Amino acid sequence: MSSIREVARIAGVSIATVSRALSTPDKVSKAALEKVQAAIAKVNYRPNMMARNFRAVRSYSIVVLVPNIANLFFSTVIRGIEDAAQQAGYAVLLGDTRDSVKREKDYVNLVETRQSDGVLQLRPHIPGVSLEPNPHIPMVNACGCENTPYASVRIDNAGAAQAVMEYLIGQGHTRIGVIAGKADNPHTIDRYKGYMQALEAAGIPFDKNLVVYGDFTLRSGVVAASHFARMKERPSAIFSMNDEMAIGAIQGLRTAGIRVPEDMSITGFDDIEFARYSDPALTTVAQPAEELGKTAFQSLLTLIEGRELQNSEIVLPYEFVVRKSTPNRR
Repeated sequence: MSSIREVARIAGVSIATVSRALSTPDKVSKAALEKVQAAIAKVNYRPNMMARNFRAVRSYSIVVLVPNIANLFFSTVIRGIEDAAQQAGYAVLLGDTRDSVKREKDYVNLVETRQSDGVLQLRPHIPGVSLEPNPHIPMVNACGCENTPYASVRIDNAGAAQAVMEYLIGQGHTRIGVIAGKADNPHTIDRYKGYMQALEAAGIPFDKNLVVYGDFTLRSGVVAASHFARMKERPSAIFSMNDEMAIGAIQGLRTAGIRVPEDMSITGFDDIEFARYSDPALTTVAQPAEELGKTAFQSLLTLIEGRELQNSEIVLPYEFVVRKSTPNRR
């Protein structure tokens, strides 16, 4: 089993420096910290957490609140969180909250009773419904939206949705359906805003019959596809607010005898691993899921250590990935 002495030898620093890097990294130079982190990764060092807890107030664990632990996008964000946390010597406790504020409060109690040091929230903040900021509890939203009242890491959801719509409009589509998430979900609200902005900019009239609300699951995509298939004047393209609903819609359209992309184009959002392997491969917005998790953990660690964040809202870049679910109609 590796030891702190071995980490110090490989990093070329003293044992005391390794100890400080683990307990108070803000008191170690950036160069030394990087050497220690690289050495820890190389020898797969695991600090003695019980001994550390006796010496410090911290528990060296964090709680991650996951609204749906089965969601493939969230699982990738969690992987990024765990990678960053492991490097810093922190354990990750997962709380499957199922969109329940009561369950969230139960998990937050772990921080209040010093069983955990901070909270990473993966559910976007809903005013009047979600957990409100608490000055005594370090908290960061790892999948935030605009106007989150505490530290957050996010992409520009409205801008990304508008980019998808502009692409579809540029392909000659003027009747574009949308499979939305839950109506009160901030991701839905932001992406719907981008949808509307693109329609307005192109002078395309809004048709409420082209909007179907789901819940970000495969099943809701299948249900939405049934709605579009029954329409007398069907859309020629669909913008889905996540990949799971888009993949479900592809299957639902196929069941109804509608081919993708020959009869109807479809796009998703997130770029989960299955998006590239769906049939056809899905055109989508690629969110930097692992980077969202890693960046959010670093922000949370800064708060746990009592330091001030230089930027309480970090917006990471996204990428629009074109695949075979959207052929050029021109």
